[in-house]
Amino acid sequence: MKIHIFAPFLLFAITCLAGAVQSPPPSKAGPNILVLLADDWRFDTLHVAGDAIVQTPSIDRLASEGMRFTRGYVTTPICGVSRASLFTGQWMSRHGNEAFNMFKTPWAETYPGLLRANGYYVGHVGKWHNGKFPSENFDFGRAYSGTHWIKQPDGTNIHVTQKNENDSLEFLRTRPADKPFCLTLAFFAPHAEDTNPLQYLPQPSSMALYQDVTIPVPVNATDESFHRLPPFIANEENEGRKRWHWRFDSPEKFQTMMKNYYRLCTEVDHTCGRILEELKKEGVLDNTLVIFTGDNGYFHAEHGLADKWYPHQESIRVPLVIWDPRMAKAKRGTTNDDIVLNVDLAPTILVAVGINAPEQMQGRNIAPLYLAENPPAWRTEYFEEHAIIQNVSFIPASEALVRKDWKYFYWPDFKQEQLFDLRADPLEENDLIADPAQKDRLVEMRQRFNELKAAAK
Repeated sequence: MKIHIFAPFLLFAITCLAGAVQSPPPSKAGPNILVLLADDWRFDTLHVAGDAIVQTPSIDRLASEGMRFTRGYVTTPICGVSRASLFTGQWMSRHGNEAFNMFKTPWAETYPGLLRANGYYVGHVGKWHNGKFPSENFDFGRAYSGTHWIKQPDGTNIHVTQKNENDSLEFLRTRPADKPFCLTLAFFAPHAEDTNPLQYLPQPSSMALYQDVTIPVPVNATDESFHRLPPFIANEENEGRKRWHWRFDSPEKFQTMMKNYYRLCTEVDHTCGRILEELKKEGVLDNTLVIFTGDNGYFHAEHGLADKWYPHQESIRVPLVIWDPRMAKAKRGTTNDDIVLNVDLAPTILVAVGINAPEQMQGRNIAPLYLAENPPAWRTEYFEEHAIIQNVSFIPASEALVRKDWKYFYWPDFKQEQLFDLRADPLEENDLIADPAQKDRLVEMRQRFNELKAAAK
C-alpha cells in the first residue's frame, strides 16, 4: 500500500480489490451512515488538532468540510465498554458490559439494529470486542482484531488496516442499490498488539514516514509525575505502569514506539480517505452522514503511564469530526467546544434518519449544535465510570465528575478522592482535595457527582 499524504481524495485510479463489482448507482433513500471508529486514538493526535508531526490529511480534510468537536469524551475509557456505549447510547451502568462481554441492552434498541429494522443495509467491519460477534444481526459482517497482521486463506499475510479497507470497499461496491446503508468501520489500529514486544507493527510502505523527526516527550512524562499519582496507581504492579515499561521506559524506545504508532494512525487516515473517495465516486457522499471518532484516549507516557482506563484527560478525551450533508456552509470547517459524548452518537444517527431514539438511550442528539442557527444550551459536565479489571493492583475502578474547568476523581476501591483545577492545572498534577479553599466546591461537586452517578443507571 502506498500512502498518499497530500492527496487523500484524489485516488480515482487506485483499485484495491481486483475484479471488484462495479459500483452501484446512488440510492435515493437515506441519509446513509458511515462511522469511522479508531482504536486508542486520543483527541489531539490529529494534525488539524495541533499535532505538528502526525500526518492525517484525510481526517483534516473531513474536519475542514464538517465540524470538529474539541471536547469529545467517552463515558468509560476502555475498548469494549466504550463500543457498547456507542452502539446503545448508554452508560456502562445501564448497558451492563463492564469488560468485553455482550452488553445487556436488546439489539433492537441499538443504532445498527434500529436502522436494519427500518430498511437499512447494515455492515460492520473490524473490531467488535463485545463477546461473540452477532453476525446474524448484520447484512455484511467481518469481525477481527488483536493482531496487526492477519493470515489469509491463501497463506499470505495482510495488514489489519488494509483488510479493513478491502472489506469496507467490498461492502460499498456490493451493497443493494435500492437501500440506504450504514457501515461501522471499527479499526484495530493504532491499538498495540499487546503480546508482541514490538507493540506497533505498521506496513513496510509506511516506514519512511517520521524517520527524520523527533517526537516531543510530554512534559509530565516524568518519574515525579508518576509518584504524584495515588499509591495504588504509582506502583510497578499497575498495568498502566507495566505497559509504560513495554513502550516508553527509555528515550530510544519512546521514539521507536511513537513513530510506529503515528505510522499506524496515518495508515488509518489513508483508509478513511479511500472510503470517502469511494463514496464520492459512487455519488453518495453528499447523502451520507460521516462520523470519525475514537473509543478512548491514550497515555503517551504522561504521568509515567501507558494505555487508558483512568479519568485523566489523556485517557477520556477522543477526536470527534462530523460531516453532515445538512450542515450549512457557514458551519463547515468550524469547531465546537461543548462537552459531547460517545453515548450521543447513537441518538444523533437515529434522529438524522427519522427514527425516534429509544427512551433507554441516555445520550443526546448532537445535530442541533451544528444545524441550529442558535444552538441550544448544552451539558456542562458528565459522569465518567470504569469498573475494576481483574483486581485493584491490575486496573482499579475509577469514577469522575468531569467539567471543562474542574474535575473530581473518586476511586471506589480505596474510597479516595482527588480534585483538579483544569484551568490552572490542565495536566492534572496538583491535587487540591486537601485545600481548605476548595471546601465548598468539594461539597457541591460531591453532591453533583452522586446525582449524575444515580442518573447513569
